Amino acid sequence: MFFRSYFDEKLAQYSYMVACQKTGEAIVIDPARDITPYVETAKKEGFQLTAATETHIHADFVSGARQLANDYGVTLYLSDEGDENWKYQYTDNLSVKLVKDGDVFMVGNVEFKVMHTPGHTPESISFVLTDKGGGSTEPMGIFTGDFVFVGDVGRPDLLEKAAGVKGTANSGAAQMYESIKKFKQLPDYLVVWPGHGAGSACGKSLGAVPLSTVGYEKANNWALQEMDKDEFQKELLKDQPEPPKYFAVMKKVNKVGPAILTNETIPYVESYKDLESYLVQEDTMVIDTRLGSEFAQGHIEGTINLPYTKIFTNWAGWILDYEKKLVVIAEKEQAADIKRSLESIGLDNLVSFASPSVVSEAPELEKYVNIDVDQLKAQYEKDDVYVVDIRQQGEWEAGHIPTAHHHMLGYLEEEAEELPKDKKIIVHCQSGARSAIGTSLLQAKGFKNIENMASGFAGWKREGGPIKQL
Repeated sequence: MFFRSYFDEKLAQYSYMVACQKTGEAIVIDPARDITPYVETAKKEGFQLTAATETHIHADFVSGARQLANDYGVTLYLSDEGDENWKYQYTDNLSVKLVKDGDVFMVGNVEFKVMHTPGHTPESISFVLTDKGGGSTEPMGIFTGDFVFVGDVGRPDLLEKAAGVKGTANSGAAQMYESIKKFKQLPDYLVVWPGHGAGSACGKSLGAVPLSTVGYEKANNWALQEMDKDEFQKELLKDQPEPPKYFAVMKKVNKVGPAILTNETIPYVESYKDLESYLVQEDTMVIDTRLGSEFAQGHIEGTINLPYTKIFTNWAGWILDYEKKLVVIAEKEQAADIKRSLESIGLDNLVSFASPSVVSEAPELEKYVNIDVDQLKAQYEKDDVYVVDIRQQGEWEAGHIPTAHHHMLGYLEEEAEELPKDKKIIVHCQSGARSAIGTSLLQAKGFKNIENMASGFAGWKREGGPIKQL
C-alpha cells in the first residue's frame, strides 16, 4: 500500500492519497480544489487516479472531488447520510457511489469501511482502512475528517452560526457525543488521520501534530474523557471561535457543486494606466498584498491591504465580496499561488493582477501612521480618540484596553457605521497583522483620521498598559 498526506498551511487542511501498489489504483481523501499535487504524485509513482471521497460536505474550502471526476473520470464515494438537506446535488453524469454506515468499498486491495460519525455535520462519515493487499485482516487507521482531531473534536455550531440553520448546534453536540462512543470502541492502535491541524476554525484547540492514535486520543483528548451528555454538550459549545462568514458560501458551493477550473490566464498589468479603469468600477475590489509596513507608507486610495502571508486565505474569505470582481496587486512570482489560494475558498472572480510598481505611478497616494505603545498611552483616554480592538471575542474577553471598543475584523465592514467619523480611530489586534488589514479597510470606507497600533495588545501588555477583563 502507498500512503501520502498533503497539508495546506493557509487552511490548516489535510488531504490524503492511498494507492494499491499491486493494481496501481489510487484514491484521494478530502481533496483540495487544486488537484495538481495528486496528479503529480500519481504520475511520479505510476498510479492511476480511480477514486476520490469526502468525509462530509466541507464548509472551509472548496472540494476538488468534482474536478477529479471531471478531469480524470474517478468514481466518487460520497455520503448518503443525513436528511435531504445534506445530499450532494452535482452527481448527474458522474460515476458516483453513495455510501452509508457499514458500507465497504475497495480501491485495488485496500479496504475502506464507512462509519457514520455525525456531530460536526449530520452527513459526516469516517473511513476505516485495512491493507488487505499487504495481507492484513486488521484495520490500520481511520480517516476522521472533521470528526476527531488531534486533541479536539469537530465543532457542531458552524451550521447555526455561519449558515443560519437554527437549532443545529445543540443537536450536533448530542450527535457528537454518540459518535464518540462509537469511536472509543475502536482498537487503541488504530492511526487517526484528521482533516485539519492547528489553525483551523473547525475546532477550538486542534493540535499541530499531523496524526495520532485512537488510544492516545482516548487518554489525552478532552472530548473523549468520561463525562455525562449534558456536561459534554456544554463544554463542546463553550468558547468556540467565530466561524468565518465564507463558511456558509463554501457549504453551498460543495453541496451544489464547485465550478470546474480551467487553465485560463489572468492578465498581469504593469502600469497605473491599465489599473486605473478598475479603480472606478463599483463592482470591483482592488487588493494590495504588500506587507502592512509598505502599505502604510503609501497606497492607492480605496485599496484593501491583505498581505500574502499565512493568514491571507482565511481573511480573504472573511472580508472579500464574493459578488465582486477582484484585482490583486502582487509580485508576478506570487500570482499563481495567490490565484490558487483564492480559488481554494471559491473566490473565482479574479480578473487581473497588477505589479506593485503601479502604486508609485499613482498621481496621489494615501498613508497612515503606525504608532507604538507609548503613543497610544498618551491618547487612548482622550474624548476625541476611539480605540478599535479587532481581535476575536475570546481574546477580547481575556483582557483588553480599558477604553477600547470591540469590532472583530470579520465584522468590521458592516459595523463601520457604528464608528464615529469625528474622532481619531486607532486600530489594534494582538500583534499587528490583523490591524493592518482592518486599518486599510476602514480607511477605504472613509476614515481618514486613523492610526494603527503596530505592536498590538501583546505589546501593550508587555509594556505594562492597563488591562480590563470581563
